[in-house]
Amino acid sequence: MPATTADEDDPKAASRTDARRQADPPRLTARRGRTAKIVRLAATGVILLVAFVAAVFVWNFYVVAPWTRDGRVRVQVANIAPQVSGQIVDLRVQDNQFVHKGDLLYVIDPVDFEVAVTSADAEVKNREADLQVKNAQSARRQALTTVSTSVEEKQQFAGTAKIAEASLESAQAQLRQAKVNLERTQVKSTVNGRVTNLLMRVGDYARTGTSNISVVDTDSFWIDGYFEETKMANVHVGDAADIKLMGYAPHLTGTVESITLGISTANAAASTQGLPDVNPVYTWVRLAQRVPVRVRIDHKPDDVPLVAGMTATVVVGTGRAPLPTWFMDLRDRVAGPTASPAGGQAEADRR
Repeated sequence: MPATTADEDDPKAASRTDARRQADPPRLTARRGRTAKIVRLAATGVILLVAFVAAVFVWNFYVVAPWTRDGRVRVQVANIAPQVSGQIVDLRVQDNQFVHKGDLLYVIDPVDFEVAVTSADAEVKNREADLQVKNAQSARRQALTTVSTSVEEKQQFAGTAKIAEASLESAQAQLRQAKVNLERTQVKSTVNGRVTNLLMRVGDYARTGTSNISVVDTDSFWIDGYFEETKMANVHVGDAADIKLMGYAPHLTGTVESITLGISTANAAASTQGLPDVNPVYTWVRLAQRVPVRVRIDHKPDDVPLVAGMTATVVVGTGRAPLPTWFMDLRDRVAGPTASPAGGQAEADRR
């Protein structure tokens, strides 16, 4: 026969065991309920903490961090105008052609200017001959005594010689000017760059001082980043900058060269009486003004072309703003002060 336990032999013990078994499920249920509640509260707290930290970092990144997608590639353009007027007889460049400083762009009809040089040269020779005659006459008068000529006559001949000398100098200056004008019929590039938007052609009339050809100065490219004023506290002259052009994966590197000290404001315009014209409408939503920051390009990958007007994303420094002071204090209270690398190394050395 199978062995029997003490509880089976004792009816009272068996009844107590049954009572405990009947009382245990409510206790277990209550304990499990409290545990689940604590877990839910802890999970909610963790989620709220993560959301709060994420909100702080997102706010810092989008509102305070020194970066902008509103950047533009800028360049200097040399608007070349002739210094003499005339008909264009020879065009030496094509649209989008690269030229070096001093390369010939086009030629103005030189015939009139060659005639002017010949005429000025002849005038110089005429004045030289006249000066020789006047000097000889003055020298003869100066050699005579007052018996043969008067002092007044000597002075007149000496003055005539001086006038002839001045006339020669004037003729020589006109000759130099005529030669310069002849040289100016060959219009040359003033910069290294690329001819752009070429519309002129042979037969057009070039007018003095009127630009008719433009050359993009390829040595003058820079980036203008338009940063919101809320981010300017973390932008400084000399800071490194990372630049990415829209449509190109490689990055450019640069340096903050200068920061604009003024932007236009509508309230600064003067009225008809010379008084400030202040807009009486004040909107509740105030958009941050954008301040132009000039970035010098230090390095550009060879496979990335620069075109004035292209859109760029500009990140100054690390692109991260320092965390708010109150957030740093809260972090230190929760996690304890964060030791610097130098401090940690010193502590390790002491140990």
